[in-house]
Amino acid sequence: MVFYRSVSLLSKLKNRAVQQHSLSNSVRWLQIQTSSDLDIRSHLKELIPEQQERLKKIKSEYGKVQLGNITVDMVLGGMRGMTGLLWETSLLDPDEGIRFRGLSIPECQKVLPAVKPGGEPLPEGLLWLLLTGKVPSKEQVDALSSELRSRATIPDHVYKAIDALPITAHPMTQFTTGVMALQVQSEFSKAYENGIHKSKYWEPTFEDSLSLIAQVPAVAAYIYRRIYKNGEIVPANDSLDYGGNFAQMLGFDSPDMQELMRLYVTIHSDHEGGNVSAHTGHLVASALSDPYLSFAAALNGLAGPLHGLANQEVLLWIKSVVNECGENISKDQLKDYVWKTLNSGKVVPGFGHGVLRKTDPRYMCQREFALKHLPDDPLFQLVSKLYDVVPPILTELGKVKNPWPNVDAHSGVLLNYYGLTEARYYTVLFGVSRAIGICSQLIWDRALGLPLERPKSVTMEWLEKHCNKSV
Repeated sequence: MVFYRSVSLLSKLKNRAVQQHSLSNSVRWLQIQTSSDLDIRSHLKELIPEQQERLKKIKSEYGKVQLGNITVDMVLGGMRGMTGLLWETSLLDPDEGIRFRGLSIPECQKVLPAVKPGGEPLPEGLLWLLLTGKVPSKEQVDALSSELRSRATIPDHVYKAIDALPITAHPMTQFTTGVMALQVQSEFSKAYENGIHKSKYWEPTFEDSLSLIAQVPAVAAYIYRRIYKNGEIVPANDSLDYGGNFAQMLGFDSPDMQELMRLYVTIHSDHEGGNVSAHTGHLVASALSDPYLSFAAALNGLAGPLHGLANQEVLLWIKSVVNECGENISKDQLKDYVWKTLNSGKVVPGFGHGVLRKTDPRYMCQREFALKHLPDDPLFQLVSKLYDVVPPILTELGKVKNPWPNVDAHSGVLLNYYGLTEARYYTVLFGVSRAIGICSQLIWDRALGLPLERPKSVTMEWLEKHCNKSV
């Protein structure tokens, strides 16, 4: 049985180092791709051996080096601050925010290819960056976009599986069901059953991952149209890119909405490996579950109110402010409403983060988009007032390490402005985006031969005895 698509002849990867004076000092040199080879798989095939050797060297030379001490607070506090995962595609700095293969979001906006000069980065460009660690050319991004379109056909049984659910089922329930239905086409599952050698695991994982990334926008759009638009399906437009086509299939043909979707998918794609969805995908995949099973598990984590569902909660809370106080609410009135929310035992959604200690750069780039495209929108102006009002109140409480807004504080207002008003659906958009990051890392998990994840757990009695011995 043939498991893999035919690929072009392997050509040598040519890179030139180009100094980026406009970028931050932390990224002085970037690898800008000039290779005529447009096939991303062949690039990976050349990169993998050197990264395998790099990992072996790290293990042999530094395997016994301690990375820190584990405290009882860490064990009882959700393992926060505990270093325990290898995640190559991105790294989250508490002060600077996320870096994709070393590049910050503003740097990605400058160097990744866009549809038009000064436009938002194409998600396909970020996918290439995450997989290879190199900034692609526009030609390479266009080739990858074409490759994804060629993989985007959805089997009929997937739609039937979704249609078997009540239309009232949460969009994330329907989305996970659709991804699970796609699993029957898994190339990794077939290859494993046929005895593929472990050194080749990455190849069918690559096939599954690219197909999954290609297919989730169509599945997500089908769910949106099924629930909110009487099942009237909008076909894909083969002339559009990944983000633009996603907006198109949802039913939005505005160029600005397509630009927003490119930005949205890019900035939501990856946030290192410790968050619930990324860690869940990595954990399940470490058992050699295929990308479909692993990503479906990740989506179930994303659906939690403390993770991806938060973007839904933000817009609903903002609309509750408007319903009770009106759009032209003063900052003093807003302060009273925030205190009312907190005193009722609730949180102000969209503020704070488990790692970040400053304003989320993903919030800031969305704010810049709003200032450019919708500066007079009442809900955007309300979000701006919240930026001034909420952090001082949370700081006054003294219980929050990070009082600043996160990515969820802004995304709903932008989507609402362009007509995607159904907040209950927003986490599905997050899920489509996160496929890029989780699947990119999963390919490298298989290429590097990362093992089954199996941390040690303890009981409270064990903790008590251990700590008493240490006193």
